[in-house]
Amino acid sequence: MSDWGTRRQRPAVEAPGSWAHPEPGSAVPAPPPATGGQVGSANGAGSPWWSDALSDPWRDPAAPAAVVVTPPVSGAPPLEPVAVRPGEGVRPGLRLVVLVSVITALLAGALGGTLGFVFASRGGLGSGPQLGGGNPAPLTQRGPDSVAGVVKKVLPSVITVKVRGGGSTSLGSGFIVSSDGYAITNDHVVAGAAGSTVVTFSDGNTVAAKVVGSDPESDIAVLKVDATNLTPIQFGDSDSAQVGDPVLAIGSPLALANTVTYGIVSAVDRPIAAGESGGPTRYYAAIQTDAAVNQGNSGGPLVDGAGRVVGINAVIKSLAADQEQAGNVGLAFAIPINQAKRIAQDIVDTGKARRTVIGAELETTYRGAGGGVRLQTVPAGGPAAAAGLHPGDVLTRIGGAQVEEPGDLIALVRKYAPGTGVSVEYTRDGAKRSAQVVLAADGK
Repeated sequence: MSDWGTRRQRPAVEAPGSWAHPEPGSAVPAPPPATGGQVGSANGAGSPWWSDALSDPWRDPAAPAAVVVTPPVSGAPPLEPVAVRPGEGVRPGLRLVVLVSVITALLAGALGGTLGFVFASRGGLGSGPQLGGGNPAPLTQRGPDSVAGVVKKVLPSVITVKVRGGGSTSLGSGFIVSSDGYAITNDHVVAGAAGSTVVTFSDGNTVAAKVVGSDPESDIAVLKVDATNLTPIQFGDSDSAQVGDPVLAIGSPLALANTVTYGIVSAVDRPIAAGESGGPTRYYAAIQTDAAVNQGNSGGPLVDGAGRVVGINAVIKSLAADQEQAGNVGLAFAIPINQAKRIAQDIVDTGKARRTVIGAELETTYRGAGGGVRLQTVPAGGPAAAAGLHPGDVLTRIGGAQVEEPGDLIALVRKYAPGTGVSVEYTRDGAKRSAQVVLAADGK
């Protein structure tokens, strides 16, 4: 930068050769008079070094090389500040400093914002692993054949059944089977109904209902709901059910409406003879499942993977002896829908159900080494007599299913509709035989 108001002494420049500065106090030689056209010696007349030596001390090597600095005059008035024109108030260097400062501030703000976003998104700036697997995959559409799609299809047909009477309330499940309000449930859900009966749909709408009729031995009851334009459930074919088929149990276990559990068919044609103390014995060849079923599921549908009802959840097997304490252990049983539909249709049409019989009485105390049940009497004109069966014959199979006890034969026979021909295997005097029996309806 320039220094204003002072001058500094410049050092003498030493030219090539033996140039030297004169000693202090030496006289400055006068230039000799010029002689036209002659060139003298270095210090002689006519030398070119003397042409302007008096006005330029730097041209003469012998001239004193000093710069005189004039001292400031004391007492002089202060100098007035120099007026600055608009636009010239900031020097270029200061402008650069301001520009750098602004850019630095912007960069610092951007860095702070970025760090804040990272801190908020990761919950901190620690060096630990980031939890989760990144961005979640988009929710896929659930097709009609998915479990969610099947539930969506079936739920509008499922009802919660409440029967009030005698100071208590019985709660179970059921499902709509016609658009004009007919519904099916278990007989033990509505047994002894002396008060009001109401049903609640999956959307929470509650309407009155009445018991049309029931069959205690098959554990089937029919209700008529006070509503129309309802969504009936679709019927499946329980005879086509196979072990391993996926199934859903839907109902109100422990008063938890619209509960869905999932499982598989664990067994088919499982003979069931169940009933409460002092009540009738209920017989059916059940569909066994490991879907969770508890109190309150009774009467609700067991549906296949397409949302078609294949059974009515009716009973469970539990490790608890007390029925009130019994809970799911993966052993649940449903009445086959083919049997339930036939009985319900009889109740709607005639007010009572027909029971299928083989036309023979059994020895309840017989226990053979190879299993089977022994015929005690065979009334003439009945289905068994028409097929050639005799008292004392031991039936071991019916329709391909094994028979171990008298209750097994009753349950398996009631699986079929009256008039159905079914094969039986039996032994007589130790010899294995077979016959075709056309089952009939009892005369009750």
